[in-house]
Amino acid sequence: MTAVFDRPVPHAGVLEISPYVPGRSKATGGSKLHKLSSNETPLGPSPEAVEAFKSAAGTLDLYPDGSAADLRSVIGETYGINPERVVCGAGSDELLNLIARAFVGPGEEAIYSRHGFLVYPIAVRASGGTPLIAPERNHTTNVDAILSLVGERTRVVYLANPNNPTGTYLPFDEVRRLHAGLPRRVVLVLDAAYAEYVRRNDYESGLELAATEPNVVMTRTFSKIYGLAGLRLGWCYGPAVIIDALNRIREPFSVSTPAMLAGMAALSDRTHVENAAAHNHAWLPRVTQGLEALGLVVTPSVGNFVLIHLPESEGKAVAEADAFLLSRGIVLRRVSAYGFPNALRMTIGSEEANLATLNAFAEFLGGNGTASHNG
Repeated sequence: MTAVFDRPVPHAGVLEISPYVPGRSKATGGSKLHKLSSNETPLGPSPEAVEAFKSAAGTLDLYPDGSAADLRSVIGETYGINPERVVCGAGSDELLNLIARAFVGPGEEAIYSRHGFLVYPIAVRASGGTPLIAPERNHTTNVDAILSLVGERTRVVYLANPNNPTGTYLPFDEVRRLHAGLPRRVVLVLDAAYAEYVRRNDYESGLELAATEPNVVMTRTFSKIYGLAGLRLGWCYGPAVIIDALNRIREPFSVSTPAMLAGMAALSDRTHVENAAAHNHAWLPRVTQGLEALGLVVTPSVGNFVLIHLPESEGKAVAEADAFLLSRGIVLRRVSAYGFPNALRMTIGSEEANLATLNAFAEFLGGNGTASHNG
């Protein structure tokens, strides 16, 4: 018997979604705002990307190229891949959602890691599917735990590598072992949003797997090291059969002309990207060591952020720390929704922002030292 309702009712699963809550942008005090809550680059976008963005002002009345052909061509040249196997979207978030829409339906399942990106379960539930959560080991994706959840209903596995908000990563041998253990019908999504920051010999973004395997897709974003978060631009690369499916259901004009022009210019400005990576490489260990010197536990990170675990002692826990930092104009990210109720995530910011944050933590915890550029 068909149920009768006196109001519109969304599809099953929609009301089970916990809405995504982005990083905050405002503090409660401080002479200057230091927003370190959204993993944005402190160097900002390339000046060339800014000029390219401005050049689109005279064509705002025209629809953008729905195929993003020029941008896909530049991506192809940059990475040495076939642009016909690239799809561009409004951030990699749109592409992660498209994959769920294309391959996960009612009664089907997708797997992601315990502390993985919160967009994954949102995308799966919105498509009518069921997200399954694999436990981690030391805040790192556990390949065996994922494989143990794979069954007849599994359609997609999402892997953020490096992972947000932990900053941990899987060596590529482990990624290959995960792929080898999956049925060919299961799509492995390698979310490499932070790939440009990683400096580890055993890390790969997944480009080669996506190029050679029939069930692997790699997603990338312009929001992090390229500094184009406000334009919402991302892309994915994969086998023709998956790319064809995504092209059939994607919005025709989700990527704007200003975003495409800025993206092409950003890819061409290698010096700016290298400077952003070098800044992060210099400050990631300094921030980590500075926090650890205060007695805080920091999850080892290869991204442009660190996960800081606060003590559970009264007056020194996460709520008090967060309020204190906000009063000093410093905005970090609460990550209780990711399974870390007593931790904060800090983006590696400018020298000024990093030192201000270290000094604020020292003051909050009762320290008497002052962080410096060299200390």
